[in-house]
Amino acid sequence: MNAKHRRRRAIALQLAIAAAVLLAAGAAWRGLSRANRDTAGDAQNAAVSASPAVPARVVSCSVLADEFLLEVAAPAQIAAVSHLAADPELCAAAGDAAGLPRLPAAADAESILRARPDLVIFTTFNQLEVITQVRRAGVETLVLDKYDTLDEAFASLRAVGRRLGPAAQRRAEDAEARCRRRVAALAERLRGARRVRVFSPSTFEIVPGDGTNFQDFCDHAGAENVAATVGKIRGHKPVPAEQLLSWPAERLVLVGNTTGGALAMPTPADIERAIRPFLTLPPYRFMAAVRERRAVLLNSGQSACISHHRVSCYEHLARQLHPERFTGADAVPAAGDAADLVSGALP
Repeated sequence: MNAKHRRRRAIALQLAIAAAVLLAAGAAWRGLSRANRDTAGDAQNAAVSASPAVPARVVSCSVLADEFLLEVAAPAQIAAVSHLAADPELCAAAGDAAGLPRLPAAADAESILRARPDLVIFTTFNQLEVITQVRRAGVETLVLDKYDTLDEAFASLRAVGRRLGPAAQRRAEDAEARCRRRVAALAERLRGARRVRVFSPSTFEIVPGDGTNFQDFCDHAGAENVAATVGKIRGHKPVPAEQLLSWPAERLVLVGNTTGGALAMPTPADIERAIRPFLTLPPYRFMAAVRERRAVLLNSGQSACISHHRVSCYEHLARQLHPERFTGADAVPAAGDAADLVSGALP
């Protein structure tokens, strides 16, 4: 196995673990006492009121915060982004992060403060201890705790825009409006289409059911998540081996990279690479969809995207599941159009 494949497997492992951690972190955050939440998150409202000046040096500490910050901030406002911001396999706005200062991996309060920020944007899956230490140093924080759905992602995007000033607020509103137009256009394109029954397997034996990012993708891309509708699974749960074989999955949704770029349609070779681990892994190897290579692909970043950029994931998944609804020039985005689809509109 070459270095590139080892890196991709490592990323897939990180994403599988992160998916479960995100849900647990969000639930834990919402379950904190009012006093503890004030320490890190809710007190941000008081801080914003007390610090009305437009921040000049902003640091973002997660890919979600990076994607919001890169969408709305003026370049001169960005003091640093997370260590993953420039990784195109994980961050939808990686191109905008090129050349920007980045925090080290597992950044602690000391490394964050070294960037001399006047505002630090966290999410609830950042360590509460780090958030608290940054606040105790007298630096304002904005803690994003809404991202489970597209509407919640929009709410968080607007929150970042409001705090960064009038120009950023307008950019946030414009980005939301573009995304909403794209979602409406996709819904119209899929009107009347039968939902394709799908399942998202994992070599780490975790199944995404209802209330997950994957379910959100299915809801917008004309798909039925059989783990939720047939398996009655909620959240990320261990694979129910015996039940799984009775699930009527027509397509598998796999994590894998496509030859032509993130938003290019997968080739048979791309599908073969992504499905290979499941060909010998029970119970998946007994599924007809596995044996017959009936699969579609999302890349690593798409499968974990929880910002407004998830709209591109809806579109990409819908194109693969409902190719009959995308004809002519709309059928397959050219490699050069990928960036436009991430930040622009569905053709």
